[in-house]
Amino acid sequence: MNAPARPARMGEQHQPTIIGQDALAWKALVEVFYRQSYAVLFANFVVPLPVAWVLREEVSLPVLVVWIAGMYLLTAARVVLAQLHRIQGDGGRPLVWAWRSTVLSWASSLLWGLLGLVGVMPGEPHLLAFVCIVLTGLTCGAVPSLSAFPPAYVGSMAAMLAPTLVRCLTQDEAIYGVYVIFIVCLAVVNLYYCRVTYRTVTETVRLRSQNLALIRDLEGERDRAQTADRSKTRFLAAASHDLRQPIHALGLFAGALGVWAGKGDVPSHEAAGLSDRLKTVIGNLSGVLDGLLDVSKLDAGVVPVTREPVSLGCLFADLREEYAGLAQERGLSWRVIDSALWVDSDPVLLRRMIGNLVSNAFRYTRRGGVLLGVRRRGEGAVIQVVDSGPGIAEDQQELIFDEFVQLHNPERDRAQGLGLGLAIVRRTARLLGHPIAVRSVEGRGSSFSVAVPLTTPAAPDAPVCRPPEACGGLRILVVDDQAEVLTAVRGLLEAWGHSVHVGRDADAALRAHAKAGGGAVHLILADYRLGDEVTGREAVTNLRLRLGANLPAIVITGDTSPSRLREAADRDWRLLHKPVKAETLRDAIALAVG
Repeated sequence: MNAPARPARMGEQHQPTIIGQDALAWKALVEVFYRQSYAVLFANFVVPLPVAWVLREEVSLPVLVVWIAGMYLLTAARVVLAQLHRIQGDGGRPLVWAWRSTVLSWASSLLWGLLGLVGVMPGEPHLLAFVCIVLTGLTCGAVPSLSAFPPAYVGSMAAMLAPTLVRCLTQDEAIYGVYVIFIVCLAVVNLYYCRVTYRTVTETVRLRSQNLALIRDLEGERDRAQTADRSKTRFLAAASHDLRQPIHALGLFAGALGVWAGKGDVPSHEAAGLSDRLKTVIGNLSGVLDGLLDVSKLDAGVVPVTREPVSLGCLFADLREEYAGLAQERGLSWRVIDSALWVDSDPVLLRRMIGNLVSNAFRYTRRGGVLLGVRRRGEGAVIQVVDSGPGIAEDQQELIFDEFVQLHNPERDRAQGLGLGLAIVRRTARLLGHPIAVRSVEGRGSSFSVAVPLTTPAAPDAPVCRPPEACGGLRILVVDDQAEVLTAVRGLLEAWGHSVHVGRDADAALRAHAKAGGGAVHLILADYRLGDEVTGREAVTNLRLRLGANLPAIVITGDTSPSRLREAADRDWRLLHKPVKAETLRDAIALAVG
């Protein structure tokens, strides 16, 4: 039988395992043990009186009274124990409760076993048959009731059958040998069914535990899906607002420009003012799109990580200089604690993380100041950004890392940022394996920390790589199915001194190239989504095959989905996202042909 190797004694804290079960399984088994014991308790209340009536002529009345009283007292104690277990639970000690009931069960079984001393009497075969019937019924009936805890059943069966077995072995008549065989067979069969029942119960407990775990997992998945759905709804609402605002402003400025144009020559000061405001609006729009792109890149896992020793002294010095003007403008103190520590991280991503935290601190701090420092903890360092801002409620400290969440900016004032900074910080921290934490008290400021592993300083005079400058005189094929985009790109590239051949598809671009006299092509520039369900990737592949060269290529798209970013990361062409600034395109061309 698959019982514990060494059952724990009553009161012991040690709980051995059953068929790989842990404490939770023991708890479930003991609950089944108590729940199924009521049938035995009912039999102990009902059966003693008929048995006493049958034995009234063979056993003295006082002995029968004491026997019945002992049986009822033990049964009542077991009922009280079962009720206490149901009301109080096991208190984290299921085996203690199992052994309490087991000891009482053994005592009751021993009282039943004493019948064998009375029933095995020479010349009274009917009495022996009656005792055997009673004990057989009790031992068989106890199988389903006590098998959830095998020691209880094994001990109870032994206590009931042992006296009769011993008494039969001491008799000379052959008939008692038959009874001995019967008792042994009864014990073997019941032990077998006890084992089968125990395995069935443990399997039921295991399946029930698995089902409960599956239910919890499903409920967790449901809650996560509902949270994600709410987050997506909030994300889309905020993103829609932040995108519509600059587009609305662009429409109004374009209308104003049209009005001035209708009046004739546009005054230079009005044109300059409109130009400045247009640049500001476009910058805001680009900021939203760049933030969304950064989030998509991090979610897609296509942001490359280049780990190297990073000097916190240099990083802090750069940040001190960068935010000194902002601190002075807002009348805030700006303290940076110098450090000679070096950490193992990606210098660009780490600087961006800490920069976002510092920027966020300045954005919401109205008085007091911001502190940037670091503490050494064992083999790592904890970079801290502390501010004296409004603080964050405890139940909102996890929410602030979601996209477009700004607790102190319900009006979505663009001057207070986009609500993407901390979302980018959390994703970047996960990418780098740098745990982040926040501690805050409402009205008393906040402290954000980033844990980074320490490392040895980098070798001195390490070379610094800079992107090559864009050069003129390239021959570029441009593929885009939008005529206005072709015109704009062509004008810009030709202004930089390049020879440009454009077309709505690869064939049209090649015809334009051939019409202009051919010549070596240095670069392919293509939009991702072209007409007739052709993609820029396919256009680049087609042009490379037709020209017989693995030419550098740049693909421009408005799709920021993770799948598109992963696709670009696996290709040998560069991916730019709309809207593309002129400076960004120029730098990309320089890197592609450099």
